[in-house]
Amino acid sequence: MTDPQLLTFNNWTYRLRMPPGNPERLLVLIHGWMGDENSMWVLAHNLPPEIAILAPRAPIVVPEGGYSWRKIKPGTWENAAVEDFHPAADSLLAFVEDWAASTGVDGNKIELMGFSQGAAMSYVLASLYPQRIRQFAALSGFIPQGGEALLAAHRLSGKPVFVSHGRQDDMIPLEQAHKAVAQLELAGAQVTYCESDAGHKVSKECLKAMELFFGKS
Repeated sequence: MTDPQLLTFNNWTYRLRMPPGNPERLLVLIHGWMGDENSMWVLAHNLPPEIAILAPRAPIVVPEGGYSWRKIKPGTWENAAVEDFHPAADSLLAFVEDWAASTGVDGNKIELMGFSQGAAMSYVLASLYPQRIRQFAALSGFIPQGGEALLAAHRLSGKPVFVSHGRQDDMIPLEQAHKAVAQLELAGAQVTYCESDAGHKVSKECLKAMELFFGKS
């Protein structure tokens, strides 16, 4: 995999891996809290080379370092709501649309891979705009409050979703993954679930399973 380029567009900083020709698939990598545009590339290293991969930097600066997709309020770490992510979700989707239009890449149906807070963002995007998301992976994350009702209302009939979580995760409890899988299945999604003894990270076995998930399309 060639090193992705560091670029800017419409005040967004991002990294990009663009395959030759006109790619038919666009994958957006959504990093977690205190991450940046570099954080997710280790997870995308073995994905099919024909996929265009876009990794944007979240818009909110974290005082301790890195970036965030929402403003962190005291006492809301495990109780974030869809409306906390809604502004960044709209901005991210608008950026992807404008960027895709400027490059000739089809941005009408995108794929997502989100880790931790980025997984929550993936759930929010799929909840608000299911028609725009082809498939997505939610890694070590959670569905924000209000997302369950949106998923049930919009339905994800037949949409492929990959979920992974570690049993030793001390940041986001494993129960959040079980809850998410149940809600996704109720919404009609085709869920691939990988659980391992890892902490707040993606284990080798779940990484392999995710690579197969994205490689099927």
